[in-house]
Amino acid sequence: MRTFAELELDPQLLQALDDMSFERPTAIQAGVIPHGMDGRDILASAPTGTGKTAAFVLPLLQHLIDFPRQKPGPARALILTPTRELAIQVADQARALAKYTDLKIITITGGISYQEHAEILGKTQDIVVATPGRLMEYIEAERFDCRAIESLVLDEADRMLDMGFGPAVDKLSTECRWRKQSMLFSATLEGKGIEGFKNTLLTDPVEVEAEPPRRERKKITQWYYRCDDMAHKNALLKSILTEQAERAIIFVKTRERLAALREFLTKEKVNCAWLQGEMAQAKRTYAIERFTTGEINVLLATDVAARGIDVPDIDHVINFDLPRKADVYLHRIGRTARAGKKGNAISLVEAHDQPMMDRICRYMKEDVKERYVDGMKPKHKKPEFKKKKKKLSNKEVKGKAKKAAKKATKKSA
Repeated sequence: MRTFAELELDPQLLQALDDMSFERPTAIQAGVIPHGMDGRDILASAPTGTGKTAAFVLPLLQHLIDFPRQKPGPARALILTPTRELAIQVADQARALAKYTDLKIITITGGISYQEHAEILGKTQDIVVATPGRLMEYIEAERFDCRAIESLVLDEADRMLDMGFGPAVDKLSTECRWRKQSMLFSATLEGKGIEGFKNTLLTDPVEVEAEPPRRERKKITQWYYRCDDMAHKNALLKSILTEQAERAIIFVKTRERLAALREFLTKEKVNCAWLQGEMAQAKRTYAIERFTTGEINVLLATDVAARGIDVPDIDHVINFDLPRKADVYLHRIGRTARAGKKGNAISLVEAHDQPMMDRICRYMKEDVKERYVDGMKPKHKKPEFKKKKKKLSNKEVKGKAKKAAKKATKKSA
């Protein structure tokens, strides 16, 4: 699919897409939008950076244009996101796509006063983008009416489960039981929780899986440095931040690692902001604002805290710690090379990380090259790990035994 016009979208939407320099649909958009416009339920696996927001927003907007409301009233489409930041980003993009329409898009999240929301909810809305916890408060207080909802979208469903929103989402699904369509987007479709969502929320869904296309990944130059120990690792990081990176996001595994790294960078006079789980909303917002405006050019983050954050002009993603799963690596590096720009992804790999680095390469079906910094080469040899032999099934064991028996028979003959 070469153009958005092929999707038979309304001219008002095509004009907005043109203003946003969206030239051709991404894989997830081409896979989701036609089924979304047909009113089908959708289960989609889409990492960050694949254009998933437009994939679910455009069918919603097209439906609201095709079937305009006859009188003022409550929202007809509901998009649920796990965090306030993601809700704001989704709503902003939805407003940009709806620029040439009269459709009203609002957000309901924490951090906004009850009175301010009450005023917004008293007016006509078309699409509401909300976090589950805050929306449930308004439903229980009978301030939000779900009976008019025709379409329900869950964005980053896997993270909602991680954050404990499963029961709230189930309640919201029941409140929106008159809906005609549901769409569920998740970075991964594995796990009992997602399977549970699929069974309770969706009816005969179309399944769409989209990895970032190779041509998108080619915009990201990936390499890794081997590290002897933590002192070597810290020295390499300092070198990258002072000599290579202008705007970087650094990923660590845990809050404890984040605290230690923050302390090291403070000593080295490197100003940074940080995001971690269970952080007060005001502090999260302040950290993102400082990074987005360029007041701070280094952001430390754990995976739980950083999902869904879209900050422009990040030229380096640094994996101070490798992730625990290979697919998370792709989500991390997708923070750079956005909106057609190029970017870099650097991993700092200790000896015990080498098997994970190899696993990441196999998952992506491409090599990540090793590089060196002058005067900071590792002193130890690259470790080699024997591949575990695949355990044969009973059927395979019997098959091997039969072949061996045949060979033996032929030899004796």
